[in-house]
Amino acid sequence: MSQEINRLLMELERLMRAVNREVINPEIKELSIEDMRPALCMVANARARYLKAFFELGAGTDGQQPTDTQLEELTRLRVEHAELSEAAKALETAIQRGYIDVKST
Repeated sequence: MSQEINRLLMELERLMRAVNREVINPEIKELSIEDMRPALCMVANARARYLKAFFELGAGTDGQQPTDTQLEELTRLRVEHAELSEAAKALETAIQRGYIDVKST
């Protein structure tokens, strides 16, 4: 890769970080670990509901295929868990990249 392209990519990365911070930072107050706890508990509860439903489904089917209704409920719980997990990962990324201010402890 040429030096010109490398410079352009470095500038692009700096601009992306700056724009993300400009847009995201005003929307979310400075966070502490305790501020994040309720959201992270929400993710853990969604994971627990999904896994509990999966094991209950397995125990209740004697190894047979679940019904369409059972699969629909498991799908709903998976989507809930996946969305909340992705949001938690997005928060982690935003903190790592400096888009959100974090209170020092």
